[in-house]
Amino acid sequence: MQTKEYGVILVGHGGIPKDYPSERVSKLKRLEAQRRAAGQPMSQEEYELDTNIRTWPRTPETDPYQAGLEALAAQMKPMLNGAQFSVAYNEFCGPTLSEAVENLIVQGAKHITVVSTMFTPGGSHSEYEIPEEMEELRAKHPDVKLRYAWPFNLNQVAQMLTDHINQFA
Repeated sequence: MQTKEYGVILVGHGGIPKDYPSERVSKLKRLEAQRRAAGQPMSQEEYELDTNIRTWPRTPETDPYQAGLEALAAQMKPMLNGAQFSVAYNEFCGPTLSEAVENLIVQGAKHITVVSTMFTPGGSHSEYEIPEEMEELRAKHPDVKLRYAWPFNLNQVAQMLTDHINQFA
């Protein structure tokens, strides 16, 4: 497979920038809870708040989570044999998973694998939201092979964490 046709997206949770106004976060969370409870699409007000927080200027000081995910991505990219590579976020930060997929498709990707940083089962993002979004993207792009590399093999995750712990023993 040509590497230009293969893409990988690393999806992280996303963090709230330290300098983002707390009243806007509260309003966004309230609107999100109301929407989910009612089973309705995002309102214009929620969309505008979501877009505002995702596009808020960030530095490693104001958003250490983003800086950490970008550092992990920088370590991963050379290990992917020249595949196109992108980072995406579930919330609070951009790009979204959909935006990252669309960008890789524009760059020629025909096979895209999505992997989450959320290793354990039971989380709404990794178990429900990402798979739902992947189904929507598959319907929109039937000629693109979209894979979700989840769930993780918990034995491998446990081994990785144990190896890490042993470095401190």
